[in-house]
Amino acid sequence: MEFVYKIASEQNEFEQIYKLNYQTFVEEIPQHDQNEQQRLIDRFDKQNTYVIAKKNQEVVGMIAIRSNRPFSLDQKLTNLDDYLPSDANPCEIRLLTVKGEFRKSPVFYKLVELLVSYCLEKKYNMALISGVEQQIPLYKRMGFQAFGEVVGTEQAKFQPMYLTKEQFENSTKVFKRLIARKSNESSKVSFLPGPVQLHPEVVKTFALPAISHRSGVFIKGMDKIRKTLCNMTEAKYAQVVVGTGTLGNDMVSAQLSQIEGNGLILANGEFGYRLIDHASRFNLSFFTIEKEWNTPISVSEIEHVLRENPNIKWIWTVHCETSTGYLFDLEKIEELCLKFGVELCVDACSSVGVVPVSFKNVLMATTVSGKALGSYPGLVIVFHREKLHPNSKLPRYLDIGMYQDYEGVPFTHSSNLLKALHVALQNVDSNIFETKAAFIRKFLEENGYNYLGNEAYSPGIITICLPSYQTSKMLGDYLKSKNILTSYESNYLLKRNWLQISLMGHHSEESIRTLFLALTQAKTVFVSKV
Repeated sequence: MEFVYKIASEQNEFEQIYKLNYQTFVEEIPQHDQNEQQRLIDRFDKQNTYVIAKKNQEVVGMIAIRSNRPFSLDQKLTNLDDYLPSDANPCEIRLLTVKGEFRKSPVFYKLVELLVSYCLEKKYNMALISGVEQQIPLYKRMGFQAFGEVVGTEQAKFQPMYLTKEQFENSTKVFKRLIARKSNESSKVSFLPGPVQLHPEVVKTFALPAISHRSGVFIKGMDKIRKTLCNMTEAKYAQVVVGTGTLGNDMVSAQLSQIEGNGLILANGEFGYRLIDHASRFNLSFFTIEKEWNTPISVSEIEHVLRENPNIKWIWTVHCETSTGYLFDLEKIEELCLKFGVELCVDACSSVGVVPVSFKNVLMATTVSGKALGSYPGLVIVFHREKLHPNSKLPRYLDIGMYQDYEGVPFTHSSNLLKALHVALQNVDSNIFETKAAFIRKFLEENGYNYLGNEAYSPGIITICLPSYQTSKMLGDYLKSKNILTSYESNYLLKRNWLQISLMGHHSEESIRTLFLALTQAKTVFVSKV
């Protein structure tokens, strides 16, 4: 359903306004005391007119306006009228707030557009506002001008500001342009492997105020997430680190540097070859099985290398090769490792959350927050089977033992990323990917698009191989013009004329059908140019 913008008139709308007031001006901006009812009724409630935004039946944004004197600024500034023109017919704008997950959407701009129309209709030629200090640049872009001294408390500072009738009228033109731009941005659908399409609750949670990584609340939250991740993967230990999958694999390399003997690295795509680079930079001693991209590596090949080289102590492989969608058979590789007494390490950045995994017997594995776990990029998770202790021979940030000893938080951490991941983990369901992938593969086959692999490949990412008359850049740019984001701009994809559709993240059937429509149209557009 589309958003509705209106003047509040129903009791249910007012009740939601009071709840929204509480969330913003008690929990987020500490202007008022907490109460059990979690409602905040403005002291000018009876005089206020509320401009609101609703999605379905939920009030997601609100601006209050009133014209009765004295204004709240009358009580904060002596002789307020001395700051205003003699012909001023002012109103006061109060309690501007939008729910966190909608703050980067057109909601705010649409609210202001309705507010401007209302003020002009009432013949107000000036609006006053106590601008939250952090939002002053935004208010200035709207046309507000600062006057007087900053008022409020240390916890909540406000700048008195005003907007004239002329600025009102100019603002309507500005906001119409901004609305058009923001509407375009918010309508984009991401089929990228990262950053992925996010669940609205994840966005909402990420916007909450940050808390100290040394607080008891943070430590408790970290412990809960680590346990959740271990339960998902059957791992014994999990460390959540600020960083990317690249950092996680450097941490694995650091630990492998402490193991005597050789290793074996498997590579048949971009990320397998990156593991070789990780190991080389740490001067690890290792053999490789290297294949052309998307060429299978069989279990018998791995077994042959292990038989020929009994000094191999570990194998390191990706689980899902993100550059192609190729999925290694971890169970069979693990059986080989147990047979030959070899440790197994896994880059599972694109598989945890997409397909069932078990790290019960895996020495170390890595994954990230910003792919199939469905959260923001910025956290890497390192799973390990053995309890580790700090090792002074390793760089501090790469020393998994330090994370173990410090309850997962030896260094500065991000509460926003951690909270968002916590919410995202509640929505992880690997069972949905197979159905969606089968749906897309069937469409591609029926519409003449070739893709790598089959149902044995990862259901989280599908790689389309394009014909010579249609480059991946042409198709990717065309889809982007339709507000559909796909993966094609990496050099290794452009070189092979591949385009990828990633299902990692929050995708509805509607968004997939939007993709289908654009791909169908693209087929017609590019064939007609041949």
